[in-house]
Amino acid sequence: MTVWDDLVGQTRVSEQLAAAARDADALVTAAASDAPPPEASKMTHAWLFTGPPGAGRPQTARAFAAALQCVSPDRALGSAPGCGFCDGCHTALVGTHADVTTVAAVGTQILADDMRDTVRKSFTSPANGRWQVILVEDAERLNEKSANAVLKAVEEPAPRTVWLLCAPSLEDVLPTIRSRCRHLNLSTPSVEAVADLLIRRDGIEPEIAAAVARATQGHVDRARRLATDERARARRAAVLKLPLRIEDIGGCLRAAQELVDAATEDSRQLAEEVDTKETEELRAALGAAQGGRMPRGTAGVMKELEDRQKRRRTRTQRDSLDQALTDLTGFYRDVLALQFGSRVALANMDAEDTLERLARGSTPESTLRRIEAIAACRDALDRNVAPLLAVEAMTMALRAG
Repeated sequence: MTVWDDLVGQTRVSEQLAAAARDADALVTAAASDAPPPEASKMTHAWLFTGPPGAGRPQTARAFAAALQCVSPDRALGSAPGCGFCDGCHTALVGTHADVTTVAAVGTQILADDMRDTVRKSFTSPANGRWQVILVEDAERLNEKSANAVLKAVEEPAPRTVWLLCAPSLEDVLPTIRSRCRHLNLSTPSVEAVADLLIRRDGIEPEIAAAVARATQGHVDRARRLATDERARARRAAVLKLPLRIEDIGGCLRAAQELVDAATEDSRQLAEEVDTKETEELRAALGAAQGGRMPRGTAGVMKELEDRQKRRRTRTQRDSLDQALTDLTGFYRDVLALQFGSRVALANMDAEDTLERLARGSTPESTLRRIEAIAACRDALDRNVAPLLAVEAMTMALRAG
């Protein structure tokens, strides 16, 4: 098993990164022996991974980070970096390597405060690895100040520092940053490849794996969650019933409220586990006795943690809503396919009766307007419109058609 084995449908990108990792290995070896560096190297100091949701941008970047930190003795015999078994590969893949720093948005944005220590670390030499790797999972969420901090670090990086930025598209990253990065675009994995991964790596039954891979249209993480989480399947089933519940204004408002409530409950359940653990760990680190009062002067630290947790809950709610909107878009895409008599495979085969009913009862033009209403709702949420107002406007538009 190599670090590239779990990357689904990204053979071309894996080959490019493997070549860069070999050149990076040669650069480190040359520096250690005072030999001249290779003349034509495929390695560079900053990379930008783009691609649609589910393509595996963070997973690809982390696999590359593992290959850069590979310390397998087999490399001396000519094997490529990225064995997947050595300490460098393993700790980089699981997120515990001292020289691989991961930055992800806690809330809807990555703030300058979130990047300050990371940017400072990027200018230091590796502690015990071969490279200092900074992985930014949500580069599209950098705000103006944090993006400027990253720009300064990418413009003049330390000799053994590598920046790995992940974003949906080039347009989501500042032109000044993306112009200094080598760009790799990932493609959506095929439904068959995702199903094969779920069967091979997760032990999912073939019939279930094929169904969830088709339902998520090649999104590996969502397919895995649908296959293993009963709550996720129930939420998706409820979303797919929404088009039948908006026949009057009252139904529109109830459906919107239930959709927002489900997203809020989802974020609450996810936050409870993480927040409690974080709070207890911080209290212990600050010297508070279990169940006792906090030491003096620590209120500010606890308040900072609470603010970060609140931002994370907001983001989780928005992500849950976005998932519901994605499912809804896929539903109406299937309706449109039936209306045009397309031979494209339906994503929502489990709701085929409902799809055919709506396809017969409406026109392609109204279906397109409904898809546009869902996109408008997503845009409104990105502009921080109150979730309930945005979803109510969408359900009313879906009813109007």
